[in-house]
Amino acid sequence: MNVLICDPISPKGIALFQQQTEFKVTVLEKRLSEAELIPLLGDVVAMVVRSETKITRKLIENAPLLRVVGRAGVGVDNVDVDAATQRGIVVMNTPSGNTISTAELTFSMLMALTRKIPQAHMSMKAGEWNRKAFQGTELYNKTLGILGMGRIGTEVAKRAIAFGMRVVAFDPYLALARAKALQVELVEKIEDIYPQCDFITVHMPMSDETKGMLNTAAFAQMKKGVRLLNCARGGIINETDLYDAVKSGQVGGAALDVYEVEPLPKDFPLRDLPQVIMTPHLGASTEEAQENVGIEVAEAITDYLLKGEVRNAVNLPNLDAKTYAIVKPYLLLGTQLGRLVAQMAPKRNDRLVVTYGGKAADLPMDPITRSVLKGFLESAGGKDVNQVNVRSLALSLGITVDEVKSNEELDYVEWLHVAVHSGDQKVSAGGTFYGSHNHPRIVRVNSRPVELLPAGVLFLMTNKDRPGIVGYVGSLMGRHQVNIASMSLSRDNEGGNALTVLNLDSVPPQALLEEIQLDPDISNVRVVKL
Repeated sequence: MNVLICDPISPKGIALFQQQTEFKVTVLEKRLSEAELIPLLGDVVAMVVRSETKITRKLIENAPLLRVVGRAGVGVDNVDVDAATQRGIVVMNTPSGNTISTAELTFSMLMALTRKIPQAHMSMKAGEWNRKAFQGTELYNKTLGILGMGRIGTEVAKRAIAFGMRVVAFDPYLALARAKALQVELVEKIEDIYPQCDFITVHMPMSDETKGMLNTAAFAQMKKGVRLLNCARGGIINETDLYDAVKSGQVGGAALDVYEVEPLPKDFPLRDLPQVIMTPHLGASTEEAQENVGIEVAEAITDYLLKGEVRNAVNLPNLDAKTYAIVKPYLLLGTQLGRLVAQMAPKRNDRLVVTYGGKAADLPMDPITRSVLKGFLESAGGKDVNQVNVRSLALSLGITVDEVKSNEELDYVEWLHVAVHSGDQKVSAGGTFYGSHNHPRIVRVNSRPVELLPAGVLFLMTNKDRPGIVGYVGSLMGRHQVNIASMSLSRDNEGGNALTVLNLDSVPPQALLEEIQLDPDISNVRVVKL
């Protein structure tokens, strides 16, 4: 079996591959283009990349024997995961190999920023001795704001506390008990963190919600002279706005390891600001991190090819092929139920309970629960969330995950139910299959019977059971050019409270939602994207 190593990985990782007599290991000396790679793929079974080589759909289509792609790193942005999945190719990553290296780089940047070390170094290299120009500040008793308390954010917090800093954190998915155990102060809104902090560091995934979130409006709410760090994802800090804020003095300085466009263009304005420290995406660039991810990817690929074991996969649960075929419909249903309750529940939650009933109680629960968690945690972890890391992500957020087998007799032969608890609040949804596993349905929302397709756009509202309210909502939808695909109504009693759920063909505009909520008999309006 030919293993093609496209990008440099640690010698120990390469040696692990070479130790297997079943493998023929090909190590490329330099990065090749797509056109240059295609002639080499005829007998390739596994490909190993870092961030340089892009595994495109065209490459996948020209690799008839390819079974696995291994990314020596966390993100898989350079791999067409959809194309690989369609071909039945497993895509693996190394989710934990660079946690310490990135946390240490962040803290090194923090130290360099506060003591002006790079600027003083360049002055000395120029033959100067200018002590007055480089007076710094101490970290002791200063306040560090951490945006995102995942693995890396947690490690940064530990180091800051050891230096006597006060740590304030924003993470809408971190449980209060977990925050207390980490000795950090948790704020409810990101705006609450801005005026408190002398330093703010970003450790959040890139998503529609986080892209450009640190901008002119955010800077204006911060302490004058605040200093910012980003060793997470380029684009979370708006670079144009940052330049203006540093020039005005509102932001006292910044330390950046990641950027919106990499490599940087030559005309990059932040280069010209002495208050800005820059490194060329070095978060994982330590001997230990590169050795760890090289070994980790080699072990994962070897175990898959020689033993059939799947781990660290972003597109396949840890299952053999036969079992996977059996549980696949539940994996899809579980992901959709997870997404549904995530968008209905508060962001900060304590417990998630997945209940298996009827024939579903005989299925392997772990991969299905992981699919539920993947759907539920996508908004918290972004693209880095997969079936491999969801349990550890839930644990880091302080969310207890329970799996229950139920013998309760219902009208369904097999069913899956997901409940999310946040203190005294509970949000839940249940699903089953009609006729065959090709026809999934959502049949419970907050214990109310419904019948919905688990796909597309859902509109949910609680309303008083009065004549004409369905027609009223339908007329408003029509006026705003929103088409209703299907409707499900559930009431507790005549004239009482009802749950109305619609499958829509498009996302309703905000103006429509605001108009609907003007009706005093309508509340709890939600739009869910599945």
